[in-house]
Order: sequence, then structure tokens, then C-alpha cells
Amino acid sequence: MRTRQFLKPRTVGRDVDQLVDALPKHNIGTQGYDPWGLNPDTAKITFTAVRWLYQNYFRVQAQGLEHIPGEGRLLIVGNHSGQLPMDGVMVSFAVANKSENARLPRSMIERWFPSVPFLGNWMNSVGGVIGDPKNCGKMLEREESIVVFPEGIRGSGKPYRLRYQLQRFGHGFMHLAMEHNAPIVPVGVVGCEETMPSLVNIKPLARMLGMPYFPLAPLVPLPARVFLNFGKPMHFANDARNERDVEWRVEEVKDAIRDLIDTGIAQRKSIF
Repeated sequence: MRTRQFLKPRTVGRDVDQLVDALPKHNIGTQGYDPWGLNPDTAKITFTAVRWLYQNYFRVQAQGLEHIPGEGRLLIVGNHSGQLPMDGVMVSFAVANKSENARLPRSMIERWFPSVPFLGNWMNSVGGVIGDPKNCGKMLEREESIVVFPEGIRGSGKPYRLRYQLQRFGHGFMHLAMEHNAPIVPVGVVGCEETMPSLVNIKPLARMLGMPYFPLAPLVPLPARVFLNFGKPMHFANDARNERDVEWRVEEVKDAIRDLIDTGIAQRKSIF
């Protein structure tokens, strides 16, 4: 708390202060946190850095943001890449920085991240939540918007030679969408593959350190241009008879994301 009190007046400008204050927030308690750990002051400090990365370093171009409703339960589902969760950060900031109907999405994070000292608490305080179906279901019932990457570490940790090739999707997000009557907005992320290209996963070192993967990659993200393309909402009734029915619906979402990825690749003139 002392660190936050020291940093906030020294780093947060009035525009970021007003941006975060204007975002809809649910159930902020007397201690300044919501039930999942979001703290608006920490979000303001983080947004100051993220906005610079978004505008100046990755030079993000986002299209289709009009498909994100300003309220109501929602799953934003995209492709995962780049070793670090920079894709989720850019997607969340794009939605929070909309000129109209802005909102702060909550990002589902890998269970490994909270095991890292300080990192887990920080990710919770800026809107991240462990990717547990119960957490996600409760947030949907509270009309939250949630960023989900169904590839998980299969996507973020893949080598550069597999860039933009979608890995296996988990089915959990589709079950949640059907059970909670939540629309899905697909998003294609282009550019994050090039921010931290991995040549190989050093598995023995990953096992020794207790990490899901240990990539041979740049030590800091490279300034690749990032393109975000949001698609139209997809609705799925809760009438699947078996897991094969669910799988077909998951494939529909994957196909939509593939098309959005192709759009982003066609938009960029150069990687950097």
C-alpha cells in the first residue's frame, strides 16, 4: 500500500485517473478491492505504463471494438502467443480505452503466475483472475467481461515456427458461454508472436524451475506492431447433447479467430 501511495501521485496523469474512474467497477469494498483483488489505484499506475506501450511501443491498431457491448456478461476469446501475457494486456487496454462504452475486462491467468512472488498479487490487483471455471462463472453472473485464451500455455509457449497456427482449444469457455448465456466476441491478435519469438522450449530447465515452459527467447519484448481485430458476437444456446456438439461449436469460434488473424496479417505492412 505504501508503494502504491508513493507511486500514484508521481506517475498517474489526470487523463489516466479519469479513464479508470469512469470505468464500471463492481463491488469495490471499503479496503479498495473487489472480491477478486482488483484495486483501482494499482490499475491507474499500471495503465500509465500500458498506455505508453500500447500507443508508442507496440503501436496497436484495434478494429471492431464496436462489437464489445458497454455492459452485460461477455467472453472475449482470442489466440494466445508471445511467451508473456502481453496479448491479454493489449486486448484489455483496447476495450478499457474505447471512446464509447468502455469497460475493464478481467483476464483469466495461468495458475502458475500467482506462484511467482509479487506477480500474482499484482496481476489480481489490475484485473487478472486465476483461470478457474467457478471464478469465471461467478464473474459472468455479475455481468463482467472476461478475456479468455483457450489455448493456454499451448499457445503462449509454442515455438516461433508455429506462429499463428492455433493450438488445441480447451472446451471450458464454451461450456461457460452456454451455461451462463454469455455471448462470445472472437479476437484475432497479430504481432505478439513477434514480440518474444521462442526458438525452443528448454524443458529440463522448465521442470527444474517449476515453470510450464522455459523459452529461448529475447529477454525483453521486441517492438513489433500489434493488430487486434474483434469480430461480431457469437451466441450459443445451452442445448448441446454431448461433448461432440460442444467441440463443433468450439471449432466455429476457432474458424472465426483464424479469419480475424488473417485479416490482421493482411493489414500489416511490416513486422516492426
